[in-house]
Amino acid sequence: MKINRVDHVGSLLRPETLKAAFMRHAVGQMSREDLDAAEDAAILEIIQKQEAHGLPVVTDGEYRRLNWQVSFSEVAGWDMWNTSWLNFKQNPGNIAPTEKPFQKGEDAVLSFQTPVTEKLRLVRSFPLHEYRCAASVAKRPVKIPLMGPDRVAQMADTAGARALYADSDAFLADVVAIQKQMVTELIDAGCRHVQLDEPSYTGYVDPPTLERLKARGEDPLKNLDRAIAADNAVIDGLKGKATFGLHICRGNRASMWHREGKYDPIAERLFGNLRFDRLLLEYDTERAGGFEPLRYVPKGVTVVLGLITTKFGQVETVDELRRRIDDASRFIDVGQLALSPQCGFASGIAGNLLTEEEQWAKVDVMVETARQVWGTT
Repeated sequence: MKINRVDHVGSLLRPETLKAAFMRHAVGQMSREDLDAAEDAAILEIIQKQEAHGLPVVTDGEYRRLNWQVSFSEVAGWDMWNTSWLNFKQNPGNIAPTEKPFQKGEDAVLSFQTPVTEKLRLVRSFPLHEYRCAASVAKRPVKIPLMGPDRVAQMADTAGARALYADSDAFLADVVAIQKQMVTELIDAGCRHVQLDEPSYTGYVDPPTLERLKARGEDPLKNLDRAIAADNAVIDGLKGKATFGLHICRGNRASMWHREGKYDPIAERLFGNLRFDRLLLEYDTERAGGFEPLRYVPKGVTVVLGLITTKFGQVETVDELRRRIDDASRFIDVGQLALSPQCGFASGIAGNLLTEEEQWAKVDVMVETARQVWGTT
């Protein structure tokens, strides 16, 4: 199977016309049907741009999402959809980010707790709708990113979950079952590239998060093992039917970051036990540490080095990216490596603090670097 040497996490900067359409719908000035039409037009354009810039696998830019978490919505008992829309209407920063770039912000896990009102049940797969619409206009394979099960568990309002479930394991089991159903339906529809987004893993190396876990009487290593098992369970029995990626970062909303800590303390446990084809790892700053932990990645797994930042507009150079790839290849064979931005360009509809021109310049330098290093994208 061909290894794609370039990737991007999923989200791309929204055009101002699409942001405006979301806002008009939020305040009752645009129908759902007209918003759907605006999304369709913007997605056609963004897919054509990705193809024109040489990306071998494309996404819909997450243009139907207010934020990346709503992949796990339209789930009975999980009010992410309405919570997201309420937050969107009340916060003008959801249209245009106002924070200073690349500063530490509040952890979204703490600020975006989601009510659990009944036992979870999938009503409709939102990612399946995204895939079908994107695949109908794309000339290249379409990738669908989904929020991973551990992040869902971390965002759940614990009081509501405890009232309905015997324990956290029982709640997580329902999340896994729903996500496995989503992934199975995607594959049945023809999707061959699926990604779980799990920024939760960096919570197991971030000092403040570790303190909170311990204060609640939780064992971080036990939680880590449970998270790995949950991610693996989502794709269990499906390996070989699609390329499965897993993305890890330290926060990305409006060019901010929320967690810090190197991979080293959990690398052997994490990289050695995940059963995914591609690991998309944030590596654009010193907060992620060095490449030494990559020695724990098994043969046959591709590490997609997130060397290109999405947080500000300065464009990396081919030479500096090649040097960092060379550094990484001291610990893992260059044949197991690929290249990407460290996270999405727009984890929320507002996007990060860079321009569309800068975004595409970063894509272009990524593609050119891959051609020089591996001879292909």
